[in-house]
Amino acid sequence: MTAVRVPGAPIISDGRLVSTSPATGAEVGRLPVAAGDDITRAVARAREAAGWWAGLGFTGRRQRLLRWRGVLARRIEELAELMHAEGGKPVPDAIVEVLTAIEHIDWAARNAGRVLRPRRVRSRLILAEFTGHLEYQPYGVVGVIGPWNYPVFTPVGSAAYALAAGNTVVLKPSEYTPVVGQWLVDSLAEVVPEQPVLTAVHGLGDVGAALCRSGVDKLAFTGSTATAKKVMAACAETLTPVLLEAGGKDAMIVDSDADLDAAAEACVWGGLTNAGQTCIGIERVYAVEPVFDAFVGKVVERAGRLTVGADGADIGPITMPGQLDVIRRHIDDALARGGRAVLGGADAVQPPYVRPTILVDVPEDSLAVREETFGPTLTINRVRDAEEAVTRANALPYGLGGSVFGRRRAVAIARRLRSGMAAVNSTLTFAGMSTLPFGGVGESGFGRIHGEDGLREFGRPKAVTRRRARSLLPAMTFERTPADVARLVKVTKLLYGRRR
Repeated sequence: MTAVRVPGAPIISDGRLVSTSPATGAEVGRLPVAAGDDITRAVARAREAAGWWAGLGFTGRRQRLLRWRGVLARRIEELAELMHAEGGKPVPDAIVEVLTAIEHIDWAARNAGRVLRPRRVRSRLILAEFTGHLEYQPYGVVGVIGPWNYPVFTPVGSAAYALAAGNTVVLKPSEYTPVVGQWLVDSLAEVVPEQPVLTAVHGLGDVGAALCRSGVDKLAFTGSTATAKKVMAACAETLTPVLLEAGGKDAMIVDSDADLDAAAEACVWGGLTNAGQTCIGIERVYAVEPVFDAFVGKVVERAGRLTVGADGADIGPITMPGQLDVIRRHIDDALARGGRAVLGGADAVQPPYVRPTILVDVPEDSLAVREETFGPTLTINRVRDAEEAVTRANALPYGLGGSVFGRRRAVAIARRLRSGMAAVNSTLTFAGMSTLPFGGVGESGFGRIHGEDGLREFGRPKAVTRRRARSLLPAMTFERTPADVARLVKVTKLLYGRRR
């Protein structure tokens, strides 16, 4: 048996993926690595199951998904403990993550029929004798490549909506959290034993690449921007449509009329929860001159109280060992360029942990400002006014989420952020609201999960027209006469030609 060299780093041993705790190195589980034929067979089984699953209709799928919701609710502590063991996430944070996933399963199951059912669409002048009908048909098999930082919430955000829309799903969990991914698959199988509507394939990046080329009908990916580009390139070979939720470097703006206590509390949560390993986490803060010093003081006071450790702490270990070097490099670069650490600093990286670090006066061209850090660090910079804050916030190619604290102008500022989502006087809250779409722009990806848009993302729109009467103004036929064309011209001018 191959010895585990780095706690938390996945290894392959005897054809199995071995998952270990990033905090202790203890083995959490081992799962068979999927070879090319295994992935092909998994997709084929999912395709066979897709007909049965779609045939259940919205009511049948709703009943089964609500049963799955019930399993997660009854065993929430069990799943949270597994997430803690495998990824290092503090148990309270894991419970909140599972709770959010439960909410999304519930909403998708209850609303898929309303959003996706066939419906009549009004026709217009040129085809007044026809009725229009629109429905959203399942793609068939959806591939989902999930991340390690939110191994339940994020894949469920795609899988539950895809399932509710009538698709089956093949999930490739992150190699850092495969046991959690398999738990999700097994728990659904308990309430849907008839067919493999949710299956998993395990392994390293090559397994994800093979899933992209496996013949799935759509692929949903969550991960880094660099990997998202590779996924898109692989799917482009077969014109497989993709949904990409990629990296982020979300900014928070603190205006002069903000509630500073509330802003500081939300900033610490939004930036440091899950050890900062959050795609929509706050990594950059811009506070206007009049409130800058007071705000920084409140953030430092709150962040300084957080505990770091394996069990019972506020901040757990860095799940992916290689990220420690990125975090260290960003901190060192910020300090070398004239930034100041008002909490933490150069010695904050103590593998497998990173202590909370607050950096101020960091140049905008530094790594800590421009690149995704994915650690419990924050840069807080002073700006003249909200206008400058918006300009700086929008200066990066990322555009996932963001946050604004203030009263009079906060909503207007939030609308100007180049992002798929924004929170006013809170952070991260748009992720938990199942009625809202979730996704980014620019190098943060495209497509949406959650909400009505998330359901439609997993349904292929099908348009149908049907003649209901004789054509009074025949247009789309070679049988039209010069008189018919004249009437078309006359009616067009009458209805649309008026000057306004």
